[in-house]
Amino acid sequence: MTATAEETTAMGEIPSMTVTLRIERFNPEGSAEHPAGEAYWEEFQVEAHATDRVLDALHKIKWDQDGTLAFRRSCAHGVCGSDAMRINAKNRLACKTLLKDLNPSRPITIEPIKGLPVVKDLIVDMDPFFASYREIMPFLITSGPTPERERLQSPEDRARFDDTTKCIMCAACTSSCPVFWTDGQYFGPQAIVGAHRFIFDSRDEGEWNRLEILSDTAGVWKCRTTFNCTDACPRGIEVTKAIADVKRVLTTGKI
Repeated sequence: MTATAEETTAMGEIPSMTVTLRIERFNPEGSAEHPAGEAYWEEFQVEAHATDRVLDALHKIKWDQDGTLAFRRSCAHGVCGSDAMRINAKNRLACKTLLKDLNPSRPITIEPIKGLPVVKDLIVDMDPFFASYREIMPFLITSGPTPERERLQSPEDRARFDDTTKCIMCAACTSSCPVFWTDGQYFGPQAIVGAHRFIFDSRDEGEWNRLEILSDTAGVWKCRTTFNCTDACPRGIEVTKAIADVKRVLTTGKI
């Protein structure tokens, strides 16, 4: 005999439910039903638990219903940042977003992140994003011989840039920025966060090189302080504050 939902809950098990996912699809080659290069919406229903993640539901669709569904994922634990997508109109990581937090009684909409070219379905071309990151020289710049041991730093000096070391380069902040959507030259929030991590590192000697890059017309002065980037960050980084820190240094000349 099959237990009722109430009996299942009483026994400590979580009852399943039917969840509808409304996914934006895109196939550059097209199909018999959909012309090449045109996006369209498709709905899927899956059996899931309220504590399942959106990534779990996407896996069920790909494995059991439509193997052509394309999306990125790797670690599935919120560390690699590869499964960033728009879920109910907000940038999130699919592996960290629980169905119960999305009102699963209504269709859950899933789209690719904005501002980057869509390759297929939920996969976007990350090359422009990484190109901006490379421009700010995201590595320690020092002079003199390499020390035999690590370069020491006080806890106080480390604290100045500790927040921006949390970045997992998921592009959630950059692809939530209205300026990035409309201005193909803007570095975007993540590149500025990446620069911040080294500008305020007391061991680094390339801070003014980076600041010169960020003072360009494609740099920090494009930011309109809408806080979209801070709201979108799955790691809780104060992205808008980091951008403000860089603006302050450019204005005062003091780090």
